[in-house]
Amino acid sequence: QVQLVESGGGSVQPGGSLRDTCEASRISLDLYAIGWFRQAPGKEREGISCISRGEYSSYYVDSVKGRFTISRDRDKNMVYLQMDNLGPEDTAVYYCATDGNGDPTQVPGCTIVPGRMEYWGRGTLVTVSS
Repeated sequence: QVQLVESGGGSVQPGGSLRDTCEASRISLDLYAIGWFRQAPGKEREGISCISRGEYSSYYVDSVKGRFTISRDRDKNMVYLQMDNLGPEDTAVYYCATDGNGDPTQVPGCTIVPGRMEYWGRGTLVTVSS
């Protein structure tokens, strides 16, 4: 069974930075599109960024565009979410997920629709406050 594990969350002041990490057991993350999602208190889970297999493409929602960067480290089998210029509105539990579709015949792409994800990590909490 695919297991994803997030780490790197914590508390930071507004304007600060954090880097979340997504690790996997039993799969090579490079073969799959990976998405980052977050869920703030009292709100629904939302997709914020994703990266296709092979890094052909990536996507960001407007609220994080220019501040967050998604990337891969193939050697370490990790996917990162670098978060800069954080604000209180970024406070949430952050999750990585994948739809588990590693079909190499399909054009690489990614999605941030939570309902299309098959495997989820347990999340890491990011708190931004002064």
